[in-house]
Amino acid sequence: MIPTLDLFALDARNLAELSALENALRETGFLVLDNTGLTTQRVEEVLAAYRAFFHLPLAQKSAIDMARTGGNRGWGASGSEQVNPQANPDYKEVFDCGVELRSGHPLSDIAPTVHAPNLWPDAALPGFRPVIEAYQRDAMAVAMRLLRAMAAVIGGDETRFDTAFATPMALLRGNFYPARPDWAGAADFGIAPHTDYGCLTLLATDGAPGLEVDTAQGWQPLSVPPGQFVVNFGEMFALWSDGAVRATPHRVIGTAQERVSVPLFFNPSYSCNIAPEGSEALLAGEYLSRRFEETYVHLKLKSA
Repeated sequence: MIPTLDLFALDARNLAELSALENALRETGFLVLDNTGLTTQRVEEVLAAYRAFFHLPLAQKSAIDMARTGGNRGWGASGSEQVNPQANPDYKEVFDCGVELRSGHPLSDIAPTVHAPNLWPDAALPGFRPVIEAYQRDAMAVAMRLLRAMAAVIGGDETRFDTAFATPMALLRGNFYPARPDWAGAADFGIAPHTDYGCLTLLATDGAPGLEVDTAQGWQPLSVPPGQFVVNFGEMFALWSDGAVRATPHRVIGTAQERVSVPLFFNPSYSCNIAPEGSEALLAGEYLSRRFEETYVHLKLKSA
């Protein structure tokens, strides 16, 4: 059973809500987050901005194609990612942006993938950038509030993640899943079965079906309306917490209905050591860069 939690109750450290959070961390790896302060209207505005972008003519999207720049910012065409090597490349379009570093930041030269310059469709959609940048900022604040509640559950010190996320490797993505085509077979997915490879994912959706979570009872559909959020935890957190946090497989098969979703992948600073205690050091940025190179098709080709 995937629980629904109230973020304001978690902020207040309500004991029942913290207990439900602990169970979600250890058992399901998924939860639904409500009462975050990000309203239905606000999320619908963001979803509409992404939908307008994805319905632009191909030539306008191609002007900021990440495969042409060699990075992971901007637009990615259908088939530009392959999260599961046993399946075909994912049948979805994406738009990625993230936290940019100030000029001269010490990480600028060593973290070119996780802190690449953002690309924007300014000429085609001049109102797109301010809507998305404002949402990214506020969604990161929501993620940080949840992390503090998680820290209170995992280790008792609710500030334990504050320094680790001082310069987060945050990636905000718009996903566009077209209607599932007639030719799709067993190896074709909107996004194939996978576990996220970062720490925490905060997902807004338009309410359309498609997401499924691998539970003890089998693949469970999970759909929430705008204003509620699906949260799940990735491989990096499972490693960092020495198994105290569960990374759960999930997938999107696709239906006859198109679907837009907006995940915020919230990860710690590049130099954060995510190795469990007693293990050889592993920098979060090195781990994340390697996983990007294994997933984005154009980065795989570049590193081959």
